[in-house]
Amino acid sequence: MSVGVSVIEPGPVLETLLHSAARTAVSGWPDEQALAELRRSGLLATAVPVEYGGAGGDAATVNSVVERVARVNPSVAIILFQHFAVTMRVVEWGSAEQKAALLPAFASGECLAASAWSERGAGAAKKNISTTGVRTPDGRWRLNGAKSFTTGAGVADIYLVLATTAAAHDDRSGEDAQGVRNGQDARNGQDVHAGQDGLYGSAGQSFFLVRGDNPGLEVDRSLDLAGMRGSATGFVNLRDCEVPDEDRLGPLGQAPAIIAAVRETGATLGAVSVGIAQAALDIAIDHARRPGPLGTQAARQRLAELSAQVEAARAIVDSAGRRLSATPGTVTLQSKLFASATAEQVCLEVARMLGSTAYVVGHQLNRLIADARAVALMGPTNDLCRDLMAASWTN
Repeated sequence: MSVGVSVIEPGPVLETLLHSAARTAVSGWPDEQALAELRRSGLLATAVPVEYGGAGGDAATVNSVVERVARVNPSVAIILFQHFAVTMRVVEWGSAEQKAALLPAFASGECLAASAWSERGAGAAKKNISTTGVRTPDGRWRLNGAKSFTTGAGVADIYLVLATTAAAHDDRSGEDAQGVRNGQDARNGQDVHAGQDGLYGSAGQSFFLVRGDNPGLEVDRSLDLAGMRGSATGFVNLRDCEVPDEDRLGPLGQAPAIIAAVRETGATLGAVSVGIAQAALDIAIDHARRPGPLGTQAARQRLAELSAQVEAARAIVDSAGRRLSATPGTVTLQSKLFASATAEQVCLEVARMLGSTAYVVGHQLNRLIADARAVALMGPTNDLCRDLMAASWTN
């Protein structure tokens, strides 16, 4: 199956997701019908290479798809972004067996992926995670811990789980794992120890691909979020959760290197923010076409300024995805900062312009305001983005 950006031209999928956003804003529960439509739509194949049945889309394509979905349903856009993120990690770091087993299922919609990295008390930088992975005598891994704010909890079929597998002084014990030789990753030549002294993650952490039906994995969706209410964001608990060693992703103890390489791809949560900002602007433009206060020259000029801000946010997200800069990782961080700030500003400005018209329960703009705020809190949080950028200037 070959899938492209044209798949998300306005049609049945986007219409379904638009109506779903209104329903989940009230229920606070993921919409199974909308997620089933998402699986059938072909969108999940965007980041899967063509040889595994996907579209072969790059980060720019991923950002474009996520923006278009976020314009009608930010919650589903977040689920989709996380699926793409795990897909890209498997493409980059997966073994031949992992790619053959997972990527076709990711592309077909049979398997929806999610990330489970965050924990209470671990901080935005994920340095002090309490989830552990202990090797059993038969060579398997036993995972124990609790993950919080996991998007797609309970609806995903597989989770990319971050766990501590060794003390810092033992982090080099797995250098011979999955193609790593002499400190180099054989697939892309990157130094797998890069980022060990950085701000994100700690030495001795590893990634595992855990099936959603694993008896040691339990989901708790008791979180009642103010925004992204249809994103199935909740807790994932691991209690003596056993996985085979072949379900470990990437070199043992080298998760920080994998994390450090993520922003270099150019895929950015800023794409979600651009979609939200565009949706808010669309609401204002629609009102400006009607008789009323938004039909004045002053209001139209303010809308023109807001449209320029949205387009500027879209441009930096596009630049991140196309990796046009000499420092693409920095631009990826900048794109999240700028686009998320723009989305909040545009949403609040449109709310002021609409006045009492939007000050009612259930108005789409109120949902967008809450959703816009949520992006700034997602990993890497905006504060961590600033720290990562500042650190790059002092090294």
